[in-house]
Amino acid sequence: MNAQSIYDFTVETSKGKEFAFADHKGEVLLIVNTASKCGFTPQFDGLEKLYQEYKDKGLLIVGFPCNQFAEQDPGSNDEIVEYCRLNYGVTFPIMAKVDVNGENEAPIFTWLKKDHPFTTWGHGLKAFTMDKVAKKMVGKDYKETGAIAWNFTKFLINKEGQVVRRFEPTAEPKDIAPAIEEELAK
Repeated sequence: MNAQSIYDFTVETSKGKEFAFADHKGEVLLIVNTASKCGFTPQFDGLEKLYQEYKDKGLLIVGFPCNQFAEQDPGSNDEIVEYCRLNYGVTFPIMAKVDVNGENEAPIFTWLKKDHPFTTWGHGLKAFTMDKVAKKMVGKDYKETGAIAWNFTKFLINKEGQVVRRFEPTAEPKDIAPAIEEELAK
């Protein structure tokens, strides 16, 4: 597929229906690969707070559950959505479970990663630990290949449907707010 923007993609919702990104032209999007049994799972709370704060200003957050990292999202699509709603009050759309790397990766993630490789884990013990885990799970060259290194990698999409930033899992949702505000103001 030779997609030019996010608007070229239609994906499957957790309920098996079509979700066309073309229906969201002019909105700022935050695409996140999620997992319900991960150390980063509490980020659902922060993502929902971002969504509530900015949805009326044009932000749409879209979650894509993924079970590729230590099998941290083993449930069915319905179980995942129910867990997110009950435990974190998630109201933003959750799509069907996908692969984000490898031969079965969802085409949307191939496109998202294409020109937006790995950025940084940050510093400290958490960064060191995540680097070691990612090398083991994804491969030693994950930074060079642009692979998704773990759950809760986030892609910020501007109002024209283009990726403007990639945030690794260690980036807390509240830390992404300034970038979202910048895109919403354009």
